Amino acid sequence: MRDTRESRLLLVLLVSIAFALITMDIRSGENSPLDGAREAAASVFGPVEEGVAGAVDPVANAISAVRESGDRHDRVSELERENAELRQQLGSDAHRDSRIEQLDDLLRTSGAGRYGIVGAQVIAIGSKQGFSWTVTIDAGTDDGITRDMTVLNGEGLVGRVTTVGPGTATVLLANDPDFTVGTRLEDSEELGFATGRGDNTLDVQLLNQKAEVEEGDRLVTFGSEENRPFVPGVPVGEVVSVDRSNGDLTRTVQVRPYVAFTQLDLVGVVVEPPRDNPRDSVLPPRPEDEARDEREEREGRNEQSENAVEENDGEENAGTDVDGGTEEGADAADADDDPATRS
Repeated sequence: MRDTRESRLLLVLLVSIAFALITMDIRSGENSPLDGAREAAASVFGPVEEGVAGAVDPVANAISAVRESGDRHDRVSELERENAELRQQLGSDAHRDSRIEQLDDLLRTSGAGRYGIVGAQVIAIGSKQGFSWTVTIDAGTDDGITRDMTVLNGEGLVGRVTTVGPGTATVLLANDPDFTVGTRLEDSEELGFATGRGDNTLDVQLLNQKAEVEEGDRLVTFGSEENRPFVPGVPVGEVVSVDRSNGDLTRTVQVRPYVAFTQLDLVGVVVEPPRDNPRDSVLPPRPEDEARDEREEREGRNEQSENAVEENDGEENAGTDVDGGTEEGADAADADDDPATRS
């Protein structure tokens, strides 16, 4: 009991002393007599506080880092998702632009040759019957397509229709070894037969073994009777090599087709042939012809500009002459009004 009573008295005494010190420190303001004791305590316990803080801060930093790491991960995921969406959009835009360009080229080619066409899309490659170079298109008898019709795209001859269903048709490509089409050389009009090789070249047998032909010469389809299976004037390709050997009844040349058979997408089936043979009008302009046309167009614009400048100068000179004549007339009138002049 005595220990308890003494402990209580000691506790009351310590509390009273602490209260008195606090009251004195508050009332003293900046000149507190306890500043020295406070500084001494800070010098003693300061290192301990720093050590404790140093031990605690890594834990807090780790917690903060984990929290921020989650935020960064969410942000990275969001950026990756946005990047994927942009890539998909760019891919869609590129595909759309490519198809628009193909369609423009197809319409240009069909318009130049006066071909009436039905547009179609390649939906499958290969044939169920064998290993022929064929494609399937999404147009058939319901669209007015029948067998032995010419198929082309914006670049030139694609092939001919071999089998037809209500909504689809099979097209034998021009590079198939079983494919043969009559051709005509540009300018010289030498005739021949082009046959596929199963790759990206065609063999052309010219009927005239002495025909003058050079690399870079271009060929178009000669056309078939009643325009089946081929209409005339469709671009076929360009000569890349000439067999100079003698003794054969025909001359052989190799031709690079204008059409990329491994990249077919939009095509047109000729359902109405042209009234007149388009001859070479469907062939694309040669690079040198385009350069010449651009040069002539540029020279024409310069000449027009020079003529416009000369006309403006002439009008200004005419205006000056009129002003001069007016001034002379005014001077003459003044002279008539002058009494000395009249006398």
